[in-house]
Amino acid sequence: MKYLCLIYSDESQWPKLPQAETEQVLAEYGAFGESIKSSGHWVAGHRLHSTSSATTVRIRNGKLSTTDGPFAETKEQLGGFYMIEAKDLNEAIQIGSRIPGAKYGSIEVRPVWEVPVAVR
Repeated sequence: MKYLCLIYSDESQWPKLPQAETEQVLAEYGAFGESIKSSGHWVAGHRLHSTSSATTVRIRNGKLSTTDGPFAETKEQLGGFYMIEAKDLNEAIQIGSRIPGAKYGSIEVRPVWEVPVAVR
């Protein structure tokens, strides 16, 4: 089953990290990515640009509206994700707990609702 591991952190803190710590975190992400690829759990994953580049889209009364940034104001913002293949939620949580960002923010692990091909 596929799970999405959403990585949340306070993006305002990243520029404040010393260069050596930034390089260490990036190396940890590289090692984590390689480990889930070699174990067969990796499906996809990307880092996202900051929330200042986001646009929120809504349709209300048939009309499109857009606003800059994310809808909710929170201390932590969605910064990236991994889509993984895991046998169950427990395995997905174990994999998600190894994402380096868990030490700085939080990881939301959510099962992917896979739509049967006949419905698409």
